[in-house]
Amino acid sequence: MEGMQAYGAGKAGGAFDPVTFFQQPPTIIRILSWLFSIVIFGCIANEGYINRPNEVEEFCIFNRNQNACNYGVFMGSMTFLSCVAFLALDVYFPQISSVKDRKKAVLADIGVSAFWSFMWFVGFCFLANQWQVSNPEDNPLKEGGDAARAAITFSFFSIFTWGFQALFSMEKFKNVSFEEEYTKLFPPQPPQPFV
Repeated sequence: MEGMQAYGAGKAGGAFDPVTFFQQPPTIIRILSWLFSIVIFGCIANEGYINRPNEVEEFCIFNRNQNACNYGVFMGSMTFLSCVAFLALDVYFPQISSVKDRKKAVLADIGVSAFWSFMWFVGFCFLANQWQVSNPEDNPLKEGGDAARAAITFSFFSIFTWGFQALFSMEKFKNVSFEEEYTKLFPPQPPQPFV
């Protein structure tokens, strides 16, 4: 069992190498997801609310639907926090010595990544639909259009970055030898004599 890996990690307690860490495809994809969430959140929070020249109160640029802006801001901020949390877990992952804890971390990564990929699909469809049915008379000065299109575009890209994160985690999960975990949970017992 020398050199055996559990859930994509070697022996626990290895030294952290930042250059190798940031060159790994899962880390690059997670950083891209993090940046995309910043762009989406920033575009909607900064330029997603406009008003007509004769109005004082601002409204959402997506068909005056406040739920569309709220959804984009919420999703952007929550995926930002998820990316930060899972980047920290990726840094800490080689230090985890328990195979059961590694398994839980990988399963959580699979579940969260798949969930966010689905939620970004819903968000992309929702934002794109609301942008499509927006009334041009609500925005005669054409303010915030680029920000709205950027939020929709990066919502689309986020579907794939979170999906790739789920695939990378599933690959990490598949490359495990369950024999080590099984022998820890159920140590071999000597045969009992018949009475």
